[in-house]
Amino acid sequence: MQTEQQPKIATLVFLQTVSAAVTQLKQKLQQDYERVYPGLGEIIHLILDEEEAKAWELSLFPHLFLPDLVEAHVARLGLEPAATKQDEVRVPHRFFDMPSCKSALAYVDY
Repeated sequence: MQTEQQPKIATLVFLQTVSAAVTQLKQKLQQDYERVYPGLGEIIHLILDEEEAKAWELSLFPHLFLPDLVEAHVARLGLEPAATKQDEVRVPHRFFDMPSCKSALAYVDY
């Protein structure tokens, strides 16, 4: 039997989970951009806060938009985006390694 509290609790848990993901992402972006621009830590922090607010306005999944919003903001300032560790990880494309399908024709004599 569901109570009225269960949807509210689920919503709170969801929002806490997303908030934690956004916080972790902001910390990572801060580190990545400070690595590229060591003297701009405070400005990067302000950019992250501003773009986080925009990301929350766009979606309940702001962590999906935040990196692109930050990158666009940084580009407007005339700076290059920071390479993230995800950018450095290359996943090999296995398309050509897949076995090819060979058609199997059968001759049936009726």
